[in-house]
Amino acid sequence: MDPRELRNALGCFATGVTIVTAMGPDGEPVGLTANSFSSVSLNPPLVQFSLDRSAQSLDAFRSAGCFAVNVLREDQTELSNRFATRNANKFDSVPYTTWESGTPILEGALAHFDCGTYATYDGGDHLIFIGEVRRMAADHDGHPLLYFRGGYHGLTHST
Repeated sequence: MDPRELRNALGCFATGVTIVTAMGPDGEPVGLTANSFSSVSLNPPLVQFSLDRSAQSLDAFRSAGCFAVNVLREDQTELSNRFATRNANKFDSVPYTTWESGTPILEGALAHFDCGTYATYDGGDHLIFIGEVRRMAADHDGHPLLYFRGGYHGLTHST
């Protein structure tokens, strides 16, 4: 199967855009842009994201024991781009707080899910992280940043 054709076909599925964060073993925050986020279970409350095995932050996420998923709002394209790079200074001038877990919660995001790592699974060239939601918050009046066919989009209307 041609990887480019597969990627193009998968790009037909519109996804939300998130930044997944954790605290590294050195006490420094780590984070990355991910659109591989989804709900797994309501009871217990489980969510998942997938992380490329070549990601520089893989070991930090493995050892952290917890992570946060920050769902981006439609005006946060610049923030998404910033966390999609290998730049070491992703958190410079980015306001965040921490909840009980100590994981960075990005201010201004549409929703937040603070999770304990419940399990990890082999996913080929990715590692699948399952998290048990310990705390969450959401702005029910905001609109999400979407990713579709290789580009960012917002909602134009609701049906």
